[in-house]
Amino acid sequence: MKLLLDTHVVLWAAGQTEKLSTSARTLLTTPENDLFFSVASMWEIAIKRGLGREDFKVNPRRLRKMLIANGYIELSIDAEHVFTVETLPLLHKDPFDRLLLAQARTEGMLLLTVDAAVLQYQESVLAV
Repeated sequence: MKLLLDTHVVLWAAGQTEKLSTSARTLLTTPENDLFFSVASMWEIAIKRGLGREDFKVNPRRLRKMLIANGYIELSIDAEHVFTVETLPLLHKDPFDRLLLAQARTEGMLLLTVDAAVLQYQESVLAV
C-alpha cells in the first residue's frame, strides 16, 4: 500500500513515536507498505520553524536526510497535484493539508492523518 504521511505524522514518526497510535505504528512498520513524505511537509516545517512555532523545532534538512536514510520516499510537488487542489471542496482551508490530500488523490495513495478537518474528505484519507 502507498501511504503519504501528513506533516504531524512525519514529525511523530521521526522523533515522537509515542504520539503515534498503535495502528499508525503498524502501518509504518509493515514492510509491504511504501511510505512517502511530501516536499510540502518540508516546506510547512521550514515556514513554521522560521516563525518560531514550538511544535516545529526540527531542522527540515536533517529530517529529510533521516527520512530518506530510513527508506521513506520523497514526493515532489507537480502541476497535476496543484490542479487537483482546485477540485477539492473547501472543507479545510489549510493550504498544506489541501496539497497533501491532492497529492494522495493524484498518486493513488492514502494520506495518513490525525487532522479531523482533513478526515472530512473521506476519500484517500486514513485516520491514525
